[in-house]
Amino acid sequence: MRRRGIRLAFAVSRVLLDAIQQRHKRRSTMLDILPAGLAPDFVPYLEGWELQRRIHAEVVVGDRPDTLILLEHEPVYTAGKRTEPHERPVDGTPVIDVDRGGKITWHGPGQLVGYPIVRLAEPVDVVAHVRRLERLLIDVLREHGVEGYQVAGRSGVWVRRPLSEDKVAAIGVRVERGVTMHGFAVNCDNTLAGFRGIIPCGITDAGVTTVSEVAGAHVSPADIVDTVSRVFAAEYAEVIA
Repeated sequence: MRRRGIRLAFAVSRVLLDAIQQRHKRRSTMLDILPAGLAPDFVPYLEGWELQRRIHAEVVVGDRPDTLILLEHEPVYTAGKRTEPHERPVDGTPVIDVDRGGKITWHGPGQLVGYPIVRLAEPVDVVAHVRRLERLLIDVLREHGVEGYQVAGRSGVWVRRPLSEDKVAAIGVRVERGVTMHGFAVNCDNTLAGFRGIIPCGITDAGVTTVSEVAGAHVSPADIVDTVSRVFAAEYAEVIA
């Protein structure tokens, strides 16, 4: 009887342990959506970067679930690690050097920026993370009348225009201690003037466009932020098998 009781207690313990592990898996794949500032409350880039670093540190140590920050920045150029001197604007416009991959780009009003700060599965695959972001953004844009697609060897979401192949969403990321930083920028109804003084992302044989231009209707960051939140939350809410 005593041996049977021990076996029964062991079996119950295993059931409880499995339940706890399953609950942990669900918690670990939840995504906290953090709207940090949309028009007219534009976020200065350095403030947004500091917010990223703070949340990243909390996710790394397990004090916070995976988090997606959504915002619009004040006008700014940011230069990734591969930016060459000749790729910087020559009109004296300030450029902030950042620790993401990629080259120089522009952020500003009318562009929805998303910073998914998420823990990647082992072994860490940065390319897979970028491709996942692209697929999610393609799903988002489809709901707003834009048929985007991926281009082999190039990050971001692309659309076919009458005379060119243009980028409508850019992606640049960094992974530190298994957790991502930086992310994506969707051109919604922003001016394209900020891209004219640079070679966006170092790509010389393609253009840049906006969701509004492609859809033929006014589409602002506020118009797509709920779709982005829903699509990303559903993706990261999936339980790891």
